[in-house]
Amino acid sequence: MSFALKTIIKRTLTAACLGSVILATTSCSMFKGVEDPTEGWTADKLYVEARDNLNEGNYETARDYYQKLEARYPYGRYSQQAQVETAYSYFKEGEPQQAIAVCDRFLRQYPEHPLSPYALYIKGIATLDEDEGWMSYLTRQDLSKRDAQAARDAFDIFKELVLRFPNSRYARDARERMHELVEAQAKYEINTAKYYYVRDAYIAAINRAENVLLNFQTSPQAEEALIIMRDSYNKLGMDDKAADIQRILDANKNRGSYDTYLRAQEFEAAKAAAAPKDGAAVK
Repeated sequence: MSFALKTIIKRTLTAACLGSVILATTSCSMFKGVEDPTEGWTADKLYVEARDNLNEGNYETARDYYQKLEARYPYGRYSQQAQVETAYSYFKEGEPQQAIAVCDRFLRQYPEHPLSPYALYIKGIATLDEDEGWMSYLTRQDLSKRDAQAARDAFDIFKELVLRFPNSRYARDARERMHELVEAQAKYEINTAKYYYVRDAYIAAINRAENVLLNFQTSPQAEEALIIMRDSYNKLGMDDKAADIQRILDANKNRGSYDTYLRAQEFEAAKAAAAPKDGAAVK
């Protein structure tokens, strides 16, 4: 090999090595510029910071700390707590589907964990929250106007909580939610029955009212369902059935059920308001 060729090869190798050193040095400098400030934090420190940010409404930051806590201390005392509080952060931020997904994952992994009742509770309220903001649920806005399937799903979740963990701190509130949801579903059926009635769909109105009597017979809406059925049978010319239901209404009134009378009057007023005016076309 000639002296000139050896010189060229030597210079090339030297340049390559120098380039590698420069690249490595530059890379180290770049990584130093984005150091993780939480590096070296204990599990206690990560959890406290995550919880503080959660309480302050910094949900994304809180989740970042929770994720690091789970990754660095997967078998630590806060690992499961971090998962459930992550679900809560999603719920508070108005992302119910994410909250439900995290709860489902937790419940699959830890079905009998002490935090499982809390996970079920979050899942229940998040299920109701899938179509509206969480404040509307917590402030008890009219649940009867919500999606009926969401109400049924939430009821089943709260029921599971009560049956599996009857002594949980969340069981009492879950029972109250179940009661509210039963009332809401009964109202939903009544509202639907009224919708059909004022549109002359009397068979459909009767079916909806009967559903209230079959599934929500202890609800105050049961008496209103009877009123709708009576009037629907009258409209259909089925006087015998209408008379039978009227006797039930009279019996309730005689027992002092003044609410029945009031609801009857309110319903008659609603019908009159919804009825087409003279000369108006009926669609």
